[in-house]
Amino acid sequence: MEKQVNNPIECEAPNLQHKREKDIALLKYLLVGAFFGVVLVKSEVISWFRIQEMFRLQSFFMYGVIGSAIAVGMLSIYLIKKFDIKTIAGEKVEFKDKEFRKGQIIGGFIFGLGWAITGACPGPLFAQIGAGFTVVIVTLVSAILGTWVYGKFADKLPN
Repeated sequence: MEKQVNNPIECEAPNLQHKREKDIALLKYLLVGAFFGVVLVKSEVISWFRIQEMFRLQSFFMYGVIGSAIAVGMLSIYLIKKFDIKTIAGEKVEFKDKEFRKGQIIGGFIFGLGWAITGACPGPLFAQIGAGFTVVIVTLVSAILGTWVYGKFADKLPN
C-alpha cells in the first residue's frame, strides 16, 4: 500500500526565481540588511519611546514615517506598471489582487496589540537586538512561536 502524499497549499507569493544564487552572492543581501538596520536605528523608528508616542497619539513622527513608506510604495507600483519595469532577471513584475477576509481584521488587531505592548513590530526586531536591546529576544522568540502556532492552526481559524 503506497503512502499518499498531501501537497502543500500553494503560497500566495511564491519565489519564482529561476536561478539559484551562490552563497557569496547572498552577501549583498546581508550588507543591504545591515545598512537598513543602521538606517532604522539612526532614524529612531525602532525606538520603543517613538512607538509608544505613536500609539498614545502624542507625536506625528511614526505616522509620517509610515505614511511616507506607503507613498513610496504606491509611487513605485505605479511606475513599475506604467513603464512595464522588469526584474533584474528580466521577468515581468505581476501584481495580483488579494481577496478580503475577516481574519485580516482579527490578525491586524492582534498584530497592533503586540506592537503596542512590546514596542516592536517584526521588521526591526533584529535591528533592536543589534542595537543592544537584548530583551527584544523575548519578542523575537514570541513572534516565531506565534507564526508557528498560526501555521499549525490556520485551517481552524476564521479566514
